[in-house]
Amino acid sequence: MDSIEYERKIAARFASFDQDGNGYISREDFTTAAAAVRTEFGVTARSEQGQALLLGAEAFWQGMAGIADHDGDQRITREEFVGSAVKRLRDNAGRFAEIARPFLHAVLALADSDGDGRVAPEEAARALRALGVPEEVAGEAARALGTDADGLISESGIVTAFAAYFTTPEPDA
Repeated sequence: MDSIEYERKIAARFASFDQDGNGYISREDFTTAAAAVRTEFGVTARSEQGQALLLGAEAFWQGMAGIADHDGDQRITREEFVGSAVKRLRDNAGRFAEIARPFLHAVLALADSDGDGRVAPEEAARALRALGVPEEVAGEAARALGTDADGLISESGIVTAFAAYFTTPEPDA
């Protein structure tokens, strides 16, 4: 994939982080995402799972800010996001996935009704919808994650898919 195509793809991902649509990514976007997932799964902010989700969102924000907030204003502009993602993550997709891991782990724990560390695609789709992914896309994406023989999704599958979402070409990218 050439640099221009990759930059276009990364720029399109910016909107998925800018939860409030104000043109930049901030800590509030990550807490908003955590609250939406908590609400979807009926978990209170003060519960252990709610706190884990909030801490995961904060860790994700800190990792993202460390990579992309060049001017230190606690806001990541589209230009900062695209430039940093392209320059720092293109050759190391796993790094981006690892900064998201605490948040992804907490989301998985909420969606994991039996505590075995895996979720059904339907539960993963619920989490994706809570994060603003359209219904038809959420279902398709969640089904694509079910790489285990039993069709359940593990944390490693989610982390790998997350990295792929940001670093591999799509037909429409």
